[in-house]
Amino acid sequence: MRFFFLVLILLSTKGFAQSSFPNIVFILADDLGYGDVQSLNPNGKIPTPNIDKIAASGLRFTDAHSTSSVCTPTRYSILTGRYAWRTRLKSNVLVPYDPPLIETGRTTLASMLRQVGYSTSIFGKWHLGFNWVTKDGGKPVDRKETNNILYSADLTGGPLDHGFDYYFGMDAPNYPPYSYIENRQVIGTPSNFYATHPYGDCRPGTGVADWRLDHILPQLKTRVVDYIDKAATANNPFFIYMPLTAPHTPIAPTDEFKGRSNLNAYADFVMGVDDVVGAILAVLKRNNLMENTMVLFTSDNGCSPEARFAFLKEQGHDPNAGMRGHKADLFEGGHRVPLLVQWPAKFPAGRIVGQTVSLADFMATCASLVGYQLKNDEAEDSYNMLPTMINPSSKKKIREAIVHHSYFGDFAIRKGNWKLLLTPGSGGWSFPSKSNDLQGLPAVQLYDLEKDPAEKNNIEGKHPSVVRDLKALLNQYMVDGKSVNHH
Repeated sequence: MRFFFLVLILLSTKGFAQSSFPNIVFILADDLGYGDVQSLNPNGKIPTPNIDKIAASGLRFTDAHSTSSVCTPTRYSILTGRYAWRTRLKSNVLVPYDPPLIETGRTTLASMLRQVGYSTSIFGKWHLGFNWVTKDGGKPVDRKETNNILYSADLTGGPLDHGFDYYFGMDAPNYPPYSYIENRQVIGTPSNFYATHPYGDCRPGTGVADWRLDHILPQLKTRVVDYIDKAATANNPFFIYMPLTAPHTPIAPTDEFKGRSNLNAYADFVMGVDDVVGAILAVLKRNNLMENTMVLFTSDNGCSPEARFAFLKEQGHDPNAGMRGHKADLFEGGHRVPLLVQWPAKFPAGRIVGQTVSLADFMATCASLVGYQLKNDEAEDSYNMLPTMINPSSKKKIREAIVHHSYFGDFAIRKGNWKLLLTPGSGGWSFPSKSNDLQGLPAVQLYDLEKDPAEKNNIEGKHPSVVRDLKALLNQYMVDGKSVNHH
């Protein structure tokens, strides 16, 4: 058995033969908490039977992290293998009509896989910017009294310019224009101005008439199922990136799931996400693709407080599974995310991976899988997880350290059990966050996550050498422009 695993690990470092390249389906939930998945949180009250099937058929990661506690930076890192704080985006997320964040010519997960023969597609939320064409050549303006955006013009700087063959989705469900985009074209004619939207949490702006947020998940489900049905007859493998719009606000479950959770609308919406996963697994099985398809399910950051934490906890459901903080924060609840991966042909079933990994690591992992040699200016913060996925009991560390980034642009760095937060507060929205809350607190926080997983006891004063070493390592990563060397 040990020899068998050794052979597989050796294969993983050289890439598999092209004939055995798996199809890859990357499903990214939006604002789903670690504790919302029952296979990771047995005490959870939201049924997630389809998501749990991935765990049963493959791997459960218990220490996986998004690179940021909010969505745009994490999406950048997934597709580039690079921390987004190395770009112009030093805090927050992109706003409506922002220009592209991914640099022209940068290798992405999609462009790399396309180079080795994959067909590549994206269904869902982009939120990485476009070059919007305006009638006057100025910056896009979308107000009730004036709008200079030429919605009929081809969009550039989006998925089709970063390695994808096909795109169907939207920039963000709560951002204008309230319409679908297919490839380079806005579908329909945005002409209705929505100062507010019945679903709430929508930015003012223009969209098509009768835009329905509760129709998005069913539309994405139908589109991806049709795509897989057609792709099943092709000779080349496919890569599908599916960044879902749920359970992010606006919380808009379909009629099919309203009230089904017996908790609240957020929990109903999570059940809608699980339904999409079930449809993907079913179409793969129907087309005999399950065995040689790598399916990944994760979330772009921790659960949002809009889920109504207090109410859910009263009902016995904790979206954080005991972790401190939530979306936007440097505390574990902000960025420790569910990560479940199956590939029946290669990965063992029902195993737990306790290694610290990042969603940025899929770039180097897929590069190893297909035999692509990454250059030093590609995937600068991505580590190859394939050996530990093939042999989850492997003790060899995947990462030296991992960097966390918050909504307000604060940093944390984790190495082993030590986690250093370079801020006196949460770095995000949870207490302590406002300036009054931070008065008198130490400038940094140090936690031993093995002894103190809830991050209750700041021990920075007891371990000055650990603080110094972690600060130096983070500084090195910043100065070097990368945290991994691919050569």
